[in-house]
Amino acid sequence: MRSPSDHHAYPTHWEADVVLRDGGTAQIRPITTDDAQRLVSFYERVSDESKYYRFFAPYPRLSDRDVHRFTHHDYVDRVGLAAIVGDEFIATVRYDRIDGRGMPATAPADEAEVAFLVQDAHQGRGVASALLEHIAAVARERGIRRFAAEVLPANNKMIKVFTDAGYTQKRSFEDGVVRLEFDLEPTDRSLAVMRAREQRAEARSVQRLLAPGSVAVIGTSRTPGGVGRTVLRNLLDGGFTGRVHAVNHAFPDDMTRLEPEGVPAHRSLRAIEEPVDLAVVAVPAERVPAVVAECGDHGVQGLVVLSAGYAESGGEGRDRQRDLVRQARSYGMRVIGPNAFGVINTADGVRLNASLSPQLPNPGRLGLFTQSGAIGIALLSGLNRRGAGLASLAGIAGISTFVSAGNRADVSGNDLLQYWYDDPLTDVVLMYLESIGNPRKFTRLARRTAAVKPVVVVKGARHTGSAPTGHAVPTTRIPDATVSDLLRQAGVIRVDTVTELADTGVLLASQPLPAGPRVAILGNSESLGLITYDACLTEDLRPLPPRDLTTDATPDDFRRALAEALADDTCDAVIVTAIPWVGDGSAQALAAAVREAAQTPGPGPAKPVAVVHLEIQELAQALAGTGTEPAPGTRRIPAYPAAERAVRALAEAVRYARWREQAAEPGRVPEYDDIDEAGAAADIQVLLAPADGPGGDGPGGGASVGTADGTGHDVAVGTGPGVAVGTGEATSGGAFDGPGPGVELSAADTQRLLARYGVSVLPALPAPDPDAAVRAAERLGFPVALKPTAPQLRHRADLGGVRLELGSEAELRRAYAELTDYLGRPEELGLVVQRMAPRGVDTVVRAAIDPAAGAVLSFGLAGAPSELLGDTAHGLVPVTGRDAAELIRSIRTAPLLFGWRGSKPVDTEALEELLLRVSRLVDDHPEMVAVDLEPVVVAQHGLSVLGASARLAPPPPRTDLGPRHMPAY
Repeated sequence: MRSPSDHHAYPTHWEADVVLRDGGTAQIRPITTDDAQRLVSFYERVSDESKYYRFFAPYPRLSDRDVHRFTHHDYVDRVGLAAIVGDEFIATVRYDRIDGRGMPATAPADEAEVAFLVQDAHQGRGVASALLEHIAAVARERGIRRFAAEVLPANNKMIKVFTDAGYTQKRSFEDGVVRLEFDLEPTDRSLAVMRAREQRAEARSVQRLLAPGSVAVIGTSRTPGGVGRTVLRNLLDGGFTGRVHAVNHAFPDDMTRLEPEGVPAHRSLRAIEEPVDLAVVAVPAERVPAVVAECGDHGVQGLVVLSAGYAESGGEGRDRQRDLVRQARSYGMRVIGPNAFGVINTADGVRLNASLSPQLPNPGRLGLFTQSGAIGIALLSGLNRRGAGLASLAGIAGISTFVSAGNRADVSGNDLLQYWYDDPLTDVVLMYLESIGNPRKFTRLARRTAAVKPVVVVKGARHTGSAPTGHAVPTTRIPDATVSDLLRQAGVIRVDTVTELADTGVLLASQPLPAGPRVAILGNSESLGLITYDACLTEDLRPLPPRDLTTDATPDDFRRALAEALADDTCDAVIVTAIPWVGDGSAQALAAAVREAAQTPGPGPAKPVAVVHLEIQELAQALAGTGTEPAPGTRRIPAYPAAERAVRALAEAVRYARWREQAAEPGRVPEYDDIDEAGAAADIQVLLAPADGPGGDGPGGGASVGTADGTGHDVAVGTGPGVAVGTGEATSGGAFDGPGPGVELSAADTQRLLARYGVSVLPALPAPDPDAAVRAAERLGFPVALKPTAPQLRHRADLGGVRLELGSEAELRRAYAELTDYLGRPEELGLVVQRMAPRGVDTVVRAAIDPAAGAVLSFGLAGAPSELLGDTAHGLVPVTGRDAAELIRSIRTAPLLFGWRGSKPVDTEALEELLLRVSRLVDDHPEMVAVDLEPVVVAQHGLSVLGASARLAPPPPRTDLGPRHMPAY
């Protein structure tokens, strides 16, 4: 148990596991009084030169006073962090708050002196860079805005650590010492540096697992069968190029080789006299801790844990899983699993099949990650059946690397995205996910990867909203439709089924991206051509009229027709349809003709070609290259047994190509001169402050900052989902469900904050009695609307609770009497009067923050139909001008905004600007955890916000802006 130092409690949230530059791991945590002996032992292992660089003088040992000083901290003005592997320090960093004269100080002084010391054996691993990220985050948390460091000129490594970090800095030289000063506020460059280091480190950690020089299978049974013996057999049968060892504590003392495999046999890992890079663990769960300790002591770099009995089995298993990850990380090892299916790497120099798959897939360009062993087996088998090609050629459905992570307690899909991002052997990424542990990071990594190669995802557990029992992931309230929109915005191709995953991956891996949605269709069946035509229309493609070659078509007829289509600049892709023919002809001849035409260079860019066949399996095999040896460089053509499958895959390629084109020129987040960011920040600080006076709302309730209309009246816009003028009043489905924590703002405070960002809300005045209603109408100007604000009556147009276009006092009084007679007393209804807005289309704009995914902006039309259809679009904040335009146009009911059935188009430019302003508000002030504008009536010219509500809360931590770290356990 760690003891707190001096004044403040031990800050547990500063503890973190990190991946280092070489792919190993280390723990970073605060130094405590219990660490005195660790510090002394660490210092004894540091070279005299490194000590000299740290203290600017020979300093062979630490005095008792030094040890006390370096282990006693107040965690505010004096902080020390250590990087630890096993139970030993490998590096330390500390800061001491100083004043303008460089003397020890306390807050509000905002500068600190920082110093590092890294054990020589661990220099070059990126330890100091990781420590700098974490000590900078700690300092910012404690109100320190600037670091100063003094470094000897010869200490080039440490100077480089500071200068490469990306912070804004100043450099000076005096008295033989380099003095560096740098601001700690993250910059675009510092974030880019941090993320580039994160990518290299995590990619390297995966590479160590996928390309080991030696593998030990721990738990290899003495007799054939069993999980361990099966993996050993698969390793050997796959032709693994490294060394293989069988380990089982039950082997006889005199047993040195396992037969008939002929591999070295050992009773323990300690008996192996050479390094072991990867250990495959196939022992009962209760024996795994001893195995992990043995692996750590031997210097194993990573573990594939096939053993079950972890989080998937309940509470005790979850504790066992947590202990497994902590133990492995303490030795600097990464873990695939537990309950994993295994890993595969088909590269010629590796040929690793450390999995339960009975055969090594043929090499190809598909990287495959699954969180389910059963799905992994199905995908590998299905891809193999589609024609994996010959051993000498990359197959149309071949695999580059495969990871089935089971409970994915450590290595996850995010790690594989880091690896595949710059893997030259992988062109397409396929992922089966049942949970997304860090959605914010996943979308960031997926967006970056999708900019260079396709990422295709199918997600299980979509409707239950719960992750599989073995997955320890943060809770998120994001509906599946929102997840889908966010993935699409990041460039991820999301499909619904495992079959579609393979269909889309095969096409993307073998064909160029289409330049547009125009599709030529040709074949020897008019009916199949029409089916394909209809499927194209369903997928929003633009098919040309099918060309019927008749059932008498020969392979030469197909070749000529396909060549003509590929040369035609009015199409962007070609689908060839084929049915069995009567008479002479062979699938091999047809395949050769199609390949020849597809291979012939055309006048423009290359175009994708897909084949739809009915009951001609030999054609699919011939097109994939199975069974024959086509010339090197021969283009392989994907074949599908149904038109709908081919068209769906092609449509996904078209949408992805469009996203790639747009991502190459990203949109811009506009600046608005009338935004008062500082004023909004001051308002939020007051509203979130605990109310101390007699009128306060209690702890965390906050105080009002004034009224929006300057009258002293609290404008009755409501604190719930908002009030609406118009007939469509049902909500359109926000990003998240449930009220959530925080402070619900009054209508006046909501309007005041929105006004800071140039968003005005049409005033609504309370009408507690008919006379007050008349006064309100006279003040606002007739015609007006009368409506209730009671929560049970909002968005219930079916109850007739809204009266519109009241043009006189008499009409208003009559409407008032009708509503109170029909719905209840005035005090129950909360009636308000609001000026009529210009006629238009009722819409809804919302923003909400989820701790895992971040801020999400939502848009849809108001009304029950949109809610029932789930017709709402979502985008990650901040949105660009292009994002805002896409949000508006992506909903199915968007034609209503653009002049549907002869109606006048509404002012979508004003709507886009509103979306951008709300996005800026939430992005600038993460305390704005929810904003609802409903309805927003968009007219031909301008728009009117008729209802608004907002909620404030202390901002959730932004893990994407903080120092890099692995998921906590």
